[in-house]
Amino acid sequence: MVNKEILRLENITKEFPGVKALDGVSLQLCAGECHALIGENGAGKSTLMKIVSGLYQPTSGKIIYEGRETAIKNEKHAIDLGIAIVAQELNPIPVLTIADNIFMGHYPKGYMPGFIDQQKINKITQQYLDEFQMPFKPTTKLSKLSVSQMQMVEIMKALDRKAKVIILDEPSSAITDKETELLFSHIERLKRDGISIVYISHKMDEIFRIADRITVIRDGRWVSTKNASETDINAVIAEMVGRSMGDYIQRGEKNIRNEVALEVKNLSHNTLFKNVSFHVNKGEILGIAGLMGAGRTEVVSSIFGMYGRQSVSGDIYLHGEKVNINMPRDAIKRGLVMISEDRRNVGIIPRLTIRHNIGLPNMDMFAKHFLVNTKTEKESAESSSKKMRVKANSIDVLVSKLSGGNQQKVVLAKWLVRDISVLIMDEPTRGIDVGAKSEIYNIMSELAREGMAIIMISSELPEVVGMSDRVYVMGEGEIRGELVGEQITQENIMRMAV
Repeated sequence: MVNKEILRLENITKEFPGVKALDGVSLQLCAGECHALIGENGAGKSTLMKIVSGLYQPTSGKIIYEGRETAIKNEKHAIDLGIAIVAQELNPIPVLTIADNIFMGHYPKGYMPGFIDQQKINKITQQYLDEFQMPFKPTTKLSKLSVSQMQMVEIMKALDRKAKVIILDEPSSAITDKETELLFSHIERLKRDGISIVYISHKMDEIFRIADRITVIRDGRWVSTKNASETDINAVIAEMVGRSMGDYIQRGEKNIRNEVALEVKNLSHNTLFKNVSFHVNKGEILGIAGLMGAGRTEVVSSIFGMYGRQSVSGDIYLHGEKVNINMPRDAIKRGLVMISEDRRNVGIIPRLTIRHNIGLPNMDMFAKHFLVNTKTEKESAESSSKKMRVKANSIDVLVSKLSGGNQQKVVLAKWLVRDISVLIMDEPTRGIDVGAKSEIYNIMSELAREGMAIIMISSELPEVVGMSDRVYVMGEGEIRGELVGEQITQENIMRMAV
């Protein structure tokens, strides 16, 4: 790692009305390093990066950029200085070409005023595409690209603006393991070129693979900055939340009953999976593990009725009774619900309140002859959100204002209004911080103790090992094995998966 300093933040404080979001945070970034910035949701990571990228102005403190005290006036000023951010929620323009997405807002001038030198931008774009080993033409519409490829285009855009500092906010939250590996190789190349990376992520394994140094902030305050090689996951988590890794993944007391809640036999899809058979008991948390593309999500989606019955064969039994589930509505009526891995687009309606997010999927319970019993709806929403420990001033708060962990609790709350016996959770803690994960784990354990059968799909092996009573491992659309008790280890899971 090159030791030359490019950016230093000194005692940055940011106050909003009634809230001190940052309290004297300091951070140093060197040229050619990948510096991980971590902390729970609400710790102040985003606020700090919005100050660096010009969106916010600090209440007090100094920004030293390339050796000079600098006031970053706005986002354009940050870009002009060479500071770019690739946000978690990308803002591409899918109907435009790759070249247009890169050059939008700073097209090179053509030979005549008012004309764009299309040949030049296509030539430069092709050089970027070759450099990043992306098999596309500059004229390819962005809608043809995957999420990870769109991220690469955002990085190209930053490079074209001569960025010296690139902030990556949860860059791997919506991409596959293979795409993450490609992202890491590009980060290494950027580092070799002297470009500095600020890497924000909740995924500890990623951080320890890619980061040179790690800065932890908690409750708006700086906690520590250490070389990644001189610390470990347990130490970092303890600094983030004040407890060790073993403390936040704990099943605690169990109440598994010798009664099958759900069983599937020889479940097959025309193209996605074949001959899948398993069962889950009441009070049990069943883990389904495997690499990306193994068919885990596809199997549980078919059980929930997402694919209909035209392309799916096999038998599904609920509490010993064979059932036909042709659509999600059929599953829900029978007490089988699923929480999708895509919380933002499928699980919640961000622009609506907690109350309406809980009430809308359950209108059959609250409405009669097209009239809604608002009193019952409100009472149910309040009771369910209280049980899920949703942190909000009232149920009339917009869901978009909640942290990722509390949004996930709202998704849980909307189903627990009903009489549920089987709960499928696909990546239940994706994109939420360690403290919120602990709360989700506690809620899962409580529901299991009450007799609910839970099927959990997770790509985080510590989560699978810590929470599961049994684990089925999938690969290439098939179940490759079952693990029970002390057999459930990360090594055994990976051995079966690959």
